[in-house]
Amino acid sequence: MGRKVTLATCSLNQWALDFEGNLERILKSIEIAKAHGAKYRLGPELEICGYGCADHFYESDTLLHSFQVLRKLLESAVTQDIICDVGMPIMHHNVRYNCRVLFLNRKILLIRPKMVMANHGNYRELRWFSPWNQLRLVLTLPHSDSVTVPFGDCVLSTKDTCIGTEICEELWNPRSPHIQMGLEGVEIFTNSSASHHELRKADQRVNLIKSATTKSGGIYLYANQRGCDGDRVYYDGCAMVVINGDIVAQGAQFSLNDVVCTDMERAVALNCAQREPKPCHRVKVDFSFSSGDDIFLPTHQPITWHFHTPEEEISLGPACWLWDYLRRSGQAGFLLPLSGGVDSSSTACIVHSMCTLLCQAVKDGNGQVLEDVRRVVGDDSYHPQHPGELCARIFTTCYMASENSSEDTCSRARELANQIGSTHMNINIDMAVKGILGIFSVVTGRWPQFRANGGSHRENLALQNVQARVRMVLAYLFAQLSLWARGKPGGLLVLGSANVDESLTGYFTKYDCSSADINPIGGISKEDLKSFLLYCVEQFQLPALRSILSAPPTAELEPLTDGQVSQTDEADMGMTYTELSVIGRLRKISKCGPFSMFCKLIHMWKDALSPTEVAQKVKHFFRMYSMNRHKMTTVTPSYHAESYSPDDNRFDLRPFLYNTRWTWQFRCIDQVVM
Repeated sequence: MGRKVTLATCSLNQWALDFEGNLERILKSIEIAKAHGAKYRLGPELEICGYGCADHFYESDTLLHSFQVLRKLLESAVTQDIICDVGMPIMHHNVRYNCRVLFLNRKILLIRPKMVMANHGNYRELRWFSPWNQLRLVLTLPHSDSVTVPFGDCVLSTKDTCIGTEICEELWNPRSPHIQMGLEGVEIFTNSSASHHELRKADQRVNLIKSATTKSGGIYLYANQRGCDGDRVYYDGCAMVVINGDIVAQGAQFSLNDVVCTDMERAVALNCAQREPKPCHRVKVDFSFSSGDDIFLPTHQPITWHFHTPEEEISLGPACWLWDYLRRSGQAGFLLPLSGGVDSSSTACIVHSMCTLLCQAVKDGNGQVLEDVRRVVGDDSYHPQHPGELCARIFTTCYMASENSSEDTCSRARELANQIGSTHMNINIDMAVKGILGIFSVVTGRWPQFRANGGSHRENLALQNVQARVRMVLAYLFAQLSLWARGKPGGLLVLGSANVDESLTGYFTKYDCSSADINPIGGISKEDLKSFLLYCVEQFQLPALRSILSAPPTAELEPLTDGQVSQTDEADMGMTYTELSVIGRLRKISKCGPFSMFCKLIHMWKDALSPTEVAQKVKHFFRMYSMNRHKMTTVTPSYHAESYSPDDNRFDLRPFLYNTRWTWQFRCIDQVVM
């Protein structure tokens, strides 16, 4: 029977370059770990400066301030008598490394640089860091007073066990360091990550961590950042402890708590080790994780991991991301143009979910959340009691009607606003639209007409665009001044509501009301949003969503026919949202161009479409995509939730000026069809 140890792994809501706040959260996590009897505390990747510093990693200030924080940690009484494992950037011989620093009682035990960089999707680590690719090599760095510190590929050997480090991406690599470490007798493995949320991703992470100790045994501690640290991604926690392939402790995936520690008193599983020709360098430390009187400490009991459904993920992840953005931006709430359709209703429901989480956190005694809520609403005595009442204070919705709007969408928006509790306004934009067209008419002597009234395609499109762009201007005007008009301080953040499929085809007006400050649904498909709204009907008791879901999606920018909507999104796009989701995944995840996409779809859609019809769909998509790709350069920053997101900022790097005829590619398709 092995000795028993108490270890702590943490999820911290760190913020890029917030050295003061990051230090406070690290110290708080160490306090919690010690209070639970832990002898080792593991934190997330680059927790001292924050993972999302991006090009600020180039600055000497970032390195300097990280070392200043490290010094504060070393000198603090809080960090005594516990091995602390923290993350920070370090420069050695003019090369920057992403490192773990392990220290005990004011002494740095070792510095472990990251060996495998994350350099795909949202990650660009090779832009700022170099990998430590010298396997088993350990240098000694000068510290002070002739003291040196081991730097490199090494493990920590205590009097009773051996602990080895992995950093994020190294777990996902086919040659993960834990494999060799396990063969050499390492019993405790740690992983410090900055892993972001994507729908349906959590099981991949959990399965990788379970497999790390299934074969050779041992304990695996996983720490991850949580929250929005200033970018489009949300880091989703999930700190966990795994022993011999069994999960024994699980931290929350989504939470409003800035500091969450997951600790476990468990037996160390001795693994079957064999010596490698070039063994790991062991840094010995005169310290024990266990004690001689641990017989009455409980041994571990496996638990079953609770995975959220995609609908739950949408209600929790973007809601937590919105709250982090709001409280850290210094604004007083949100404004949303609410059209009565699926997309804007989804954004509204996410805000309502955020308010529900806030009220529950306050009820549970979370003092930090209560302090932040009071600061946002500008009332030091405020105590939220109900999500609807909190919505009324921080969430403003507005229905922007034109002569082309129907009474149905107006009533749907009003009914949903009433049920979630937002402060709702009805705004008519016809006066502004006619004023702009009047200016055009005075200058040119022409007055454009809709296609339904005999106008050309160009006139029809321009008249739709002017309505959409007026809505954007009015949204920002009301965001800046609506609280002022009510005699309250502060401004509002404008929320967008364009989904990932519309971004793929560019089915939105550039600089319309999809142009906002942030967009919580920009990385989510239409099909997932519909499922999410169905979930919200029961979860939040919002029956108004039923009529919204039953109505056909429409922009309502063209004239009505007998008072009814004549324009629908899927007819305008020339394909269904379901088809778009399939095409989007093939384009990004399967890395398909027009020809290879056609070759896959003729088999996937063989029961519904002929090869000729498939060819028409593929060609139509790529024409729309290439004509409208320029819109992605100015699209609102969106919550990253989908692996086929077309986000141009970092995730999906493509040109924005294409030859929209695709002559060579389409000719290859035509040759197969014929």
